[in-house]
Amino acid sequence: MGIELHFGPVLAERDILLRGIWLTVMLSASAIILGSALAILLVATRSLGSKFFQTMVDCYVELLRNTPFLVQLFIIFFGLPTLGLRLSGVEAALLAMVLNLAAYATEIMRAGVEATHRSQLEAGASLAMTPLQVFRHVVLIPALAKVWPALSSQFVLMFLASSIVSFISVEELSGAAAIIEQQTFRSFETYIVVTIIYLILALALKAMLSWFGRLVFPKVSGIVYRQVGAGA
Repeated sequence: MGIELHFGPVLAERDILLRGIWLTVMLSASAIILGSALAILLVATRSLGSKFFQTMVDCYVELLRNTPFLVQLFIIFFGLPTLGLRLSGVEAALLAMVLNLAAYATEIMRAGVEATHRSQLEAGASLAMTPLQVFRHVVLIPALAKVWPALSSQFVLMFLASSIVSFISVEELSGAAAIIEQQTFRSFETYIVVTIIYLILALALKAMLSWFGRLVFPKVSGIVYRQVGAGA
């Protein structure tokens, strides 16, 4: 018996698909920006903070990296209301994505920071730079340049993991697919379309991150970067 595929009923619900795509893109973009900012703050805390704060960052990273994202999402969405903090599905999804991404990005950035040679730190100090300036210009920016491919891959993984937030009734792309499936009874066709959309969006994000990396992170050392920036 042959399989007959009918994509018409699925494509007829394109308004639902477009809303799902928009919410997926917005959640992912917001999580990447906010998660990266939080990761940089955590890396700075780990590098410049006291032993207590370094331990707190390590605990946070290990906790988030060694527990399922779905469990983290449920704790935020179902657990926080018991403490008096009630979030909408979209707010809970964004918070979970930011916290999860920040933990992984912190560990990736740590590898780049630890690859900074001690002589570069000493050179920065010899230029009368403060510890914060040394971290920013000599350590952080070159470190980000070194780990940008790994960081970009983590951003793409978080974009794909956004499909999990449909478990708390957020109508992003996967949530939209569930609605369309229920309305059309075309499961196979629905998820073929959604798979193609995810693939296109993931490849587009990967290309954009690659372009951004080439634009922002020149292949120079921290001290040279400092000198180029000062002369610009």
